Amino acid sequence: MASTLHTDDAVVDARGLARTERGRQKADRRAAILAAAATLFAEHGYAGVTIEDLGAAVGVSGPAVYRHFSGKSAVLAAILEGASRALLDGAERVLGEAPDAASALRSLIRFHVEFALGDADVIAVQDRELERLDRDARHQVRLLQRRYVEHWVDTLSRLRPDRAETELRFRAHAAFGLLNSTPHSARIPGRRPADGTIRGILEEMTWASLMS
Repeated sequence: MASTLHTDDAVVDARGLARTERGRQKADRRAAILAAAATLFAEHGYAGVTIEDLGAAVGVSGPAVYRHFSGKSAVLAAILEGASRALLDGAERVLGEAPDAASALRSLIRFHVEFALGDADVIAVQDRELERLDRDARHQVRLLQRRYVEHWVDTLSRLRPDRAETELRFRAHAAFGLLNSTPHSARIPGRRPADGTIRGILEEMTWASLMS
């Protein structure tokens, strides 16, 4: 009897491991599709990319993409909502670790610089393709973005209580414009300085634009 129990337990464990491995592989494939889609949408535009293109980019057939997403629009929604959630979660993490308002703002700037340099394709897709989302998906992305902006405005208001909230919000949006556009211009062949230099320049310019 004990032997049978041990055998049954081993079968259950093996099945559990198999399910876990399949789940991991599915998650990895989904992430690969999103990464490839961001690059393709940035390079060719949403309209210029097909489901077959997405599949080919990750080594599967076009129809295989439907195992992970209901269609191309769902891929776009996942890219933009995922980026907005990552920004919001990151902002809340760095704010929770900052000892004071000045440190909080510097951490927010540093965090966004890393995002802008690491996810320039996503930023390009956000700028050009947001309006292609359906109403509900677009609303969700904009809601996440507004919450992200408010963290910046709240932090700025602690440092500049003498300034109106409307001005601080304008400064935050202007800072995003600087941070989100510069990585693309820096990618032009022959014009990109070293990554460390780019980071330093962006952080210094953003701090100055917010605190001047």
